[in-house]
Amino acid sequence: MKKFTADELREFDGSDETKPIYFAYKGKVYDATKSPLFLEGMHFEHPAGDDLTEYMDDAPHGDEALHDCPVIGEYEE
Repeated sequence: MKKFTADELREFDGSDETKPIYFAYKGKVYDATKSPLFLEGMHFEHPAGDDLTEYMDDAPHGDEALHDCPVIGEYEE
């Protein structure tokens, strides 16, 4: 499985149609490219290409919300 650093993950921010949308959560990298919940690289106020672990405590959902996003790698801080 590919390992992503913070700098590498930032490249996958969905800022244009050619870039996939990835984010990290609890040490794993997820692909949210096909998720309707990430529009133009944003999930509400949370940007793609970032580690969203710390924001999950405030989210109105738990880990079950990730079931449609495949794990594609590991995140190295």
